[in-house]
Amino acid sequence: MTLEFEHGTLTLKAGGRVLFNHHETRPCCFVGIGTAIVKTRKGHADLRDDLDEKIALRAARLQRRNGRECIDFSMSADGPVVLSVEIVPVETGVHLRIQSHDARINRLWWRVPAEADEYVWGCGEQFSYFNLRGRHFPLWTSEPGVGRDKSTHITWQAEIAGGGGGDYYKTYYPQPTFVSSHRYALHAQTTAYADFDFRRAEYHELHFWGVPEQLEFTLADDFATLVERLSTRFGRQPRLPEWLHQGAVLGLKNGRRHADHVLALALEHGVQVSALWCEDWAGVRKTSFGTRLFWDWRWNEERYPDHARWVQALRGAGIRFMGYANPYLCEDGQLFREARELGYLVRDRSGAAQLVDFGEFMCASVDFTNPAAARWFSERILVREMLDQGHDGWMADFGEYLPVDAQLASGADPMLAHNAFPSQWAEVNAHAVASAGKTGEVVFFMRSGYTGVQAHCPMLWAGDQSVDFSRHDGLQTVICAALSAGLVGNAYHHSDIGGYTSLFGNTRTPEVFQRWAEMAAFTPMMRTHEGNRPEQNFQFYQDVDVLRHLARMTRLHVALSPYVRELVEEAAQRGLPLQRPLFLHYADDRSTYDIQDQYLYGESLLVAPVHTVDVRSWHPYLPAGAQWVHLWSGEVFAGGMRVEVRAELGEPPVFVLQGSRWQDYLLSLPASIDR
Repeated sequence: MTLEFEHGTLTLKAGGRVLFNHHETRPCCFVGIGTAIVKTRKGHADLRDDLDEKIALRAARLQRRNGRECIDFSMSADGPVVLSVEIVPVETGVHLRIQSHDARINRLWWRVPAEADEYVWGCGEQFSYFNLRGRHFPLWTSEPGVGRDKSTHITWQAEIAGGGGGDYYKTYYPQPTFVSSHRYALHAQTTAYADFDFRRAEYHELHFWGVPEQLEFTLADDFATLVERLSTRFGRQPRLPEWLHQGAVLGLKNGRRHADHVLALALEHGVQVSALWCEDWAGVRKTSFGTRLFWDWRWNEERYPDHARWVQALRGAGIRFMGYANPYLCEDGQLFREARELGYLVRDRSGAAQLVDFGEFMCASVDFTNPAAARWFSERILVREMLDQGHDGWMADFGEYLPVDAQLASGADPMLAHNAFPSQWAEVNAHAVASAGKTGEVVFFMRSGYTGVQAHCPMLWAGDQSVDFSRHDGLQTVICAALSAGLVGNAYHHSDIGGYTSLFGNTRTPEVFQRWAEMAAFTPMMRTHEGNRPEQNFQFYQDVDVLRHLARMTRLHVALSPYVRELVEEAAQRGLPLQRPLFLHYADDRSTYDIQDQYLYGESLLVAPVHTVDVRSWHPYLPAGAQWVHLWSGEVFAGGMRVEVRAELGEPPVFVLQGSRWQDYLLSLPASIDR
């Protein structure tokens, strides 16, 4: 690391990279005072800044304090110090510790040197764009919206129906961390609202509604090592349980009789089943949005009679049971009354339980900033009602709805607590699993996240995509989501096969389900979902040909398990994601840097899912520096170009790395699954 001051320019370099550059005419930081104006409705937020002032800190003085280099920033050479930055070398890079000397300051803009040909990825889980260059990304956990594309009719309809159309940058899981093609990562230690702007050629501007504790630069000579170091920083997921590799998780929401019928039908047609995921285990309610769940997390005996014996029988047949929970309790449920009497609910400004409208029913969140409330939810609900009664996993839904006008037990500012809440929710779930001694055996999966969720959540799920092939809300968006989240320490990712959200006449087709299942076979968890309107959407058990297609894909998923086990071990040891961007192993081929609709599944497989309606050929890009064998035909292709291959239903575009020690085994899969 070197810190240079020449011709009025202060420059910080590390590993040959310029991480900081300041001149009085080109200041690197600005401070300000503003008031947040936030309007929320059903998880969607409209955030505006009533900014009083924005001030450039043009004067920078280099100091040495406590044996470390420090930079004091002022508005002018003779002005008082406004901001101090301590430069802390660490083994993997450099940390910049920031201290404000003016209590009024609650806005910070920081400029990071950039180059015109630089690529940037990350910022948590992003659905629309993998390469973030050319756009800005507000970082606030929220509902992403329906359609997420203002030019489409479905997004327009969702907007006028209640502001739920969304935008390209909206995500359940933001994180103030980006990875640069210059082989460094920058992480901001803060939970404040932020906006990372990558639109300028000369610098990236990071805007915070607060002053971060520090900016952490992590460096490496190659991308895989960089991802490994970020995984070490944020925490690693436990190894996936063996049972999850043994087939698909069938998602159902219509009671035990329906579950038994669909399971029997699936097994009859050869579907490999690892678990039943019955999200309606606690009951349902009907709303205009569709069939919703009854948010009182106790077994519903009417829908699932004699559940203990039934779950035990499933386990005897090698099939696990999975359920559903979220941090909310419905006002008309028993657990709401218990939590309210104990004082464990998030409060409004009057001190009463803060009720949130979830669309025709009201709920309140448990206040996880209260350690006693967190323990109560973990022990009373997740352990006693779920783990002790046969759950082997669950969807840990929501986490992104914490109101900004709430009163929290910890006294925390809800504007700062909002982004932190998903990680606290993950920790509550992880504590329950660990207290039962079932870490690595029980799997819960989450859609919401923020910094630190990696250390607690064993698997991400992509949330509520539309039941279609749409560019910003359909099948291909979950690939982008897996790649971006994987770079910042999330090894495991999956999605609802066939999507979830069906609104305004948009319904799932057999082809959407089949193409989604083809991709899901090459993810760590295959899971179906009946969606928000099961009766109006195609279900796999309604068509024999689709059942047979799903059976074939589940056989492929199971046959891949020896290979996947090795990837799981690598994730545990190094933190590398199972689904990887092409450049992670082919950094010399810059054509891979902007590809977001295909991925490496480990080093030996390249998967390029079909995500367009009614096509039977596909044109994937194969990275330079290797040769690739088409899984279904055995044809060998040179890398460094796009190729054309057949892509019939049941034969998704997949390639094996020629020369891989897994080559023979992987190329034997087509014959083995068709026996």
